[in-house]
Amino acid sequence: MLPRLDGYAVAQRIREDEGTTAHVPIVMLTAEGDVEQRIRGLRMGADDYLMKPFHPAELIARIRSLLARFSPTLDAGAAAPTGSVLVFYGAKGGVGTTTLAINAAIALHKETGRNVALVDGNLQFGDHRVFLDLGLDRKSVVDIVSAPTVDAELVRQVMVRHDSGIDVLLAPPSPETAELVTPDHFPAILDILRSTYDFVVVDVDERLDELNLRIFDAAQAIHVVLTADLASLKNVRIVLETLANLAYERSRIKLVLNRSTAFTGISVKNAEGALRHRIDTQIVNDYRGAISGLNSGQPVLESRPDSALGRAIVEMARAIDADRQREIAG
Repeated sequence: MLPRLDGYAVAQRIREDEGTTAHVPIVMLTAEGDVEQRIRGLRMGADDYLMKPFHPAELIARIRSLLARFSPTLDAGAAAPTGSVLVFYGAKGGVGTTTLAINAAIALHKETGRNVALVDGNLQFGDHRVFLDLGLDRKSVVDIVSAPTVDAELVRQVMVRHDSGIDVLLAPPSPETAELVTPDHFPAILDILRSTYDFVVVDVDERLDELNLRIFDAAQAIHVVLTADLASLKNVRIVLETLANLAYERSRIKLVLNRSTAFTGISVKNAEGALRHRIDTQIVNDYRGAISGLNSGQPVLESRPDSALGRAIVEMARAIDADRQREIAG
């Protein structure tokens, strides 16, 4: 109990002070389980009620549900989002996450004819400008979050068209400007992109911070990229356990084994056993070709689409599109 105000009074005070322009979600955590106390809490303005003791995952799930219910829409005139957000995440640097994200976006557009947006979610040290040869003078996500109002037209103006036909939302040009982008910005931006594009491919770094978790929340699929080495497997296992504790649905998490044909002494079967999770996609090893293409500003799907690596990424893109069509069909 609080020294001067109990939880009911605090909830009532919040409701009195918030006005009509915003709604502060309130979850009451209490040891009082009788119906009268619950009704009193709801009458004082609580949106949800959770009895002690409780599992942290349940609390997080309820908070996310309330945030989704009461989060403001940035553009009341925008169409309802129908596109799919696909996150590419590597639990360890150097596993090829950015390579796969860029080329998967291009493959989804070229092979399926879908409208595709690529988002560089590595805000401090994003590489899409360099790897796609777009230059430092192009607009970035900072131009969106710095505007007084954000709508679909502003987002359209900031997106950069790549020669492959995809549109790119670039990371800030310098690390210090990355601080202008907060975790609250991304869900609304992704909703706007989902209203315009069939697929929104987001490339994020290896941190499990608030920003990346908010992006995960908005995603229909989280593609966790790994290689068959002990450090990568250890990190991925920790990530899988963390996401499970945070109540992420297992079906949304897709494991992508990159450089699957490289000899590491760890087989696919052994990797699946260590992770207790199926490897959903295997991408052949062509590190030299992949990095050469990126360094020249020509991704594999542009420079060598018929290579073994190019064909593997195209196959992954087709599988992603097939999954989406099945979801649409119900």
